[in-house]
Amino acid sequence: MDYGTLRGFFALLILALFIIIVVWSYSKKRKDSFDDVANSIFEEDKKDTADKKQPLDKDIKQETNNNV
Repeated sequence: MDYGTLRGFFALLILALFIIIVVWSYSKKRKDSFDDVANSIFEEDKKDTADKKQPLDKDIKQETNNNV
């Protein structure tokens, strides 16, 4: 087996792996779990804002840059 044939087999292996990953990621079985993971960031955001007290405008102090 020469080097060109080995490169051909390797290219076919990489192509087959790519096709398998694409089919796996777009399958209908995985859609629900991917949607749950995609929306999980919004659920965490809602929990964080509910736990933290929102500062009032009078509590926010403007920072000044005295180094100029």
